[in-house]
Amino acid sequence: MFESLGFEELTAPQVAVYFALILGALFGVLAERTKFCFRRGLVGEDRRQAMGVWMTALAVAIIGTQGAVAAELIAFDEHRFMASELPYVAILIGGAMFGAGMILTRGCASRLTVLSATGNLRAFGVLVLFAIVAHATLKGALAPVRTALTGITYDMGDAISLAALPGGALVWSGVIALAALAIGLRSGNRPTTLILAALLGALVPLGWVGTGYILYDDFDPVAMESLAFTSPWTDTLFWTVAASSIPANFGLGLIGGTLLGSFLSAAAGRRLAWQSFGNAPETLRYMAGAVLMGLGGVLAGGCTIGAGLSGIPTLSVAALLTLAAITAGALATNAALSRSTQAAAVPAE
Repeated sequence: MFESLGFEELTAPQVAVYFALILGALFGVLAERTKFCFRRGLVGEDRRQAMGVWMTALAVAIIGTQGAVAAELIAFDEHRFMASELPYVAILIGGAMFGAGMILTRGCASRLTVLSATGNLRAFGVLVLFAIVAHATLKGALAPVRTALTGITYDMGDAISLAALPGGALVWSGVIALAALAIGLRSGNRPTTLILAALLGALVPLGWVGTGYILYDDFDPVAMESLAFTSPWTDTLFWTVAASSIPANFGLGLIGGTLLGSFLSAAAGRRLAWQSFGNAPETLRYMAGAVLMGLGGVLAGGCTIGAGLSGIPTLSVAALLTLAAITAGALATNAALSRSTQAAAVPAE
């Protein structure tokens, strides 16, 4: 479709950068306003409200994405989420590592991106190390770990998608979307908050359709992508240190837009504030979490956004398994930290 849009000076990959910038800015504004965070939905003091926001966004993302598939605007047959060989070991280990990391850093990659734009130096420090470790896992010193673990696979055949199960895509997308929407509606959030969450969820199908249909170009193709933060942060890191050698891409635009949108939203609401580490043990905890998230996010094939909010609407079994592993890792780590804190609080006899 890209050829019919009338762009004469820009190629599809170049327009994709601007499209991602807009998409990221919208995400940044909405995520900052709603405090969008999967970790908060699991272990936060306001977990019911936080999970309601996340699930409302997921419901809209599923409906919009599968609606686009039904309208034959996009298809995920060739997407990496639908690879028949399921790297289950890497997904389970990587997902658990990412979940543990986001507990230690008090936020997943998307939430930390939003926080860093508001003046949170802890979040920014974590993201820099997260991006370095993720890039090392993709293409650097840690790549052998990735190749070894992802090489252990199970042939799922057509069952890699819930659409292959009895009932097909319509039934399974409806079941998940309705369940997620029910959680959202019963979360106790204000209607305006849920509306903002729904708008955030709508960015997922917008991303898929934008890159997979509107910007589709046979001569200069772009990858079909939507919201994600692990790979985009590695792209941003690589472009930052080698901008004269490589062009900007969708991932860079998405990160840049998210930072911009988050900053503008926080500034408008007077929520900008400098924050930093309190002491050495806290710094060590956050840095350890960054390493776990960087390595785990790559091994698992995505984070709570890339594999969760954007991945689950594809009905990919791999995406569902990734989010389940992240959840398990997060809950186990939070329970361990709670027990250690309680033990330290008990006075010695």
